[in-house]
Amino acid sequence: MLKEVNKDNFDQEVVESQQPVLVDFWGPRCGPCLALMPHVEEMASEYENALKVVKIDASQNRRLCLNLRVMNLPTYLVFKDGKEVDRLTGEVDRKKLSNFVADFLESQEETHSP
Repeated sequence: MLKEVNKDNFDQEVVESQQPVLVDFWGPRCGPCLALMPHVEEMASEYENALKVVKIDASQNRRLCLNLRVMNLPTYLVFKDGKEVDRLTGEVDRKKLSNFVADFLESQEETHSP
C-alpha cells in the first residue's frame, strides 16, 4: 500500500526524504490513474531500496498541485534532494511509466558509479 501524502506531510515525506521519491498524482475520477495504481504499487515494492513511492489525491490537494504546476492527471514527479528532477504527464501507460522510472534509476547509478 502506497503512503498517502498531502500538504501537511509533503515536505517531511518528499522534500526531506533521503532517497529519491516518485510522487503519483491521481484522482478518484481519473480512469488512467486508477488503472495504473496497481502497477505503481508493484514498482514501489520492486524498487523500495532505490526509490520511495508516494501518492497524492489531487482532488484533495489542489493548492499543492498548483504550487507544483500539476495540471493534468495522471502526473508523476521525481524528487531528489528536495527538488523536482523529472516529470511524466499526459498519455501514460504501464510501459511509459516503467521506462520513466527505469531511466531515472539508471541515471542515478551512472552518477554514483566510479
